[in-house]
Amino acid sequence: MRIADIDRHDTDILILGTGGAGLFAALHAQQSAPEGTRITIAVKGLIGKCGCTRMVQGGYNVALGGGDTVERHFMDTIQGGKWLPDQDMAWRLCEQAVVRIRELENEVGCFFDRNPDGTLHQKAFAGQTADRTVHKGDLTGIEIINRLMEKVLASGVEKLQEHRAVGLIPTKDGSAIAGVLMIDMRSGKFRLVRAKTVLMGTGGGPTMYKYHTPSGDKTMDGLAMALRAGLRLRDMEMVQFHPTGLLAGDHTRMTGTVLEEGLRGAGGQLISHAGQRFMFDYDTKGERATRDVVSRGIYAEMRKNNNPEQEGVFISMSHLGPDNVRQKFPGMVKRCADSGFDLAAGKVEVVPTAHYFMGGMVVDVDTRTAMEGLYVAGEDAGGAHGSNRLGGNGVANSTVYGGIAGDMMGADVAGMSLRDPDEDVLMSELDRAIHPLTRKPDLVLPLRKQLQNLMWEDVGVMRTEAGMKRGLTGIAKVSDALMEVGVEASTLAFNLTWHDWLNLRSLCDISEVITKAGLARENSRGAHYREDFPDEGAMKDSEFTVAQMKDGNVHVSREPVQFTIVSPGETILPEGEPETLVAAL
Repeated sequence: MRIADIDRHDTDILILGTGGAGLFAALHAQQSAPEGTRITIAVKGLIGKCGCTRMVQGGYNVALGGGDTVERHFMDTIQGGKWLPDQDMAWRLCEQAVVRIRELENEVGCFFDRNPDGTLHQKAFAGQTADRTVHKGDLTGIEIINRLMEKVLASGVEKLQEHRAVGLIPTKDGSAIAGVLMIDMRSGKFRLVRAKTVLMGTGGGPTMYKYHTPSGDKTMDGLAMALRAGLRLRDMEMVQFHPTGLLAGDHTRMTGTVLEEGLRGAGGQLISHAGQRFMFDYDTKGERATRDVVSRGIYAEMRKNNNPEQEGVFISMSHLGPDNVRQKFPGMVKRCADSGFDLAAGKVEVVPTAHYFMGGMVVDVDTRTAMEGLYVAGEDAGGAHGSNRLGGNGVANSTVYGGIAGDMMGADVAGMSLRDPDEDVLMSELDRAIHPLTRKPDLVLPLRKQLQNLMWEDVGVMRTEAGMKRGLTGIAKVSDALMEVGVEASTLAFNLTWHDWLNLRSLCDISEVITKAGLARENSRGAHYREDFPDEGAMKDSEFTVAQMKDGNVHVSREPVQFTIVSPGETILPEGEPETLVAAL
């Protein structure tokens, strides 16, 4: 296949991904860009029908008064992230969430649950000092994404559905983005989309683990493309495990699916294989400790269990009243019933499950990257959460920064022109994508399972130097084996085995980065726990990891966290209080 075989297409603003970040960016770009600006959205699947925002159950964190404040939300985010977040990003997230929730209601048309007096109902989530999580039952993401989808589909933007991005194509000098190489999955043809501005909103998806919550087509493609483009990635060791993933057996894709945090917030109890409630053995907050703490508590209990027929622990809600549970958590009750469990009146087996990725591309508070014309929002961007994301901050982050990215791209595009791509990089990315078409067909799935098992065992909830070094060796073996695996190339239209191969290559690339960043961090912070280095280290000396591809190899360095708003040992008060900073309790 030659470069001449690539279709060429031009636009002004190209948005990769149609989750909360991508769809909000499309709406805001339309409002901020000059009249006549061409806006194109591209998605690996179908608009509104794929991605992680749709899967959000719990809700949306926002400080709406009643004793809660933006400052309080901010401090929970910083302390929950163990002082590793980019404070300017975290502040803007908390501040703009108030604006965005009103926009979701009044302009996008979302309906959220309300109190009898008409105010928005906000429920308790772990690791937070106020009940601030706005929700639509326990299926909040469907409400948000459906309304956004309706708005965008009616907006007139150009839609490239079932288009897979496979490479960021820079200009010859590498200083700016020229376009993105894609595969039209419906035909198998390659298409280069040139654009003045590009938003990376492809989402996370740590599906390189045995237990995971995102759908299998979420495979960290965006970060893998950014890595090859030489862009800097931060906090890549920080993989969040949700404590309560449904454990329904190897025969079903339901295994790993999240049972939302509101269950524990409402009083759900975690029970060991011995029938004992155990979380207060690990933290004074019990089941309402942060996700990293609860995940480690469950994992430690799993290690104690010698019964091969029971791998996980149990969550119990029956003491809250079965009818009450069915009313408050209808989606969760149905999900468990579909897998043979009675959440309302019985016990459900759960296991920590890879859920969210705190790491991502280095961006500024306006979503700009070091590459001119390239912007990042949502789970592709690092910084806002540090070492641990609070439940409810994820969808807030996507919609807040998606809107900011749309505003920035719309404003910036007027002063930009289309750029000529580096044809050498284009050819390299093309060769990379067609590599399996030149090999003898073989099975991809066994290699993916091999990667998932080794990442769970060696680079999972608890880590050691020996385990991660073993993991690096295993990742390299899977990567080498994958390069010898081919796919049937008689037709490229909806050739899902080809896309499975590309998915696994992205997962291998990012698994290596996660592991090398984990080895570089010789302390335990948030989601990253080193059994050989259990101490957190001094908060005032906090550093974050930065990974970058140089000369074909991943290098990891460390940079000091800038305490731009508040320092360890301090907290902030709401505006108007007599002092801005007071000693933290």
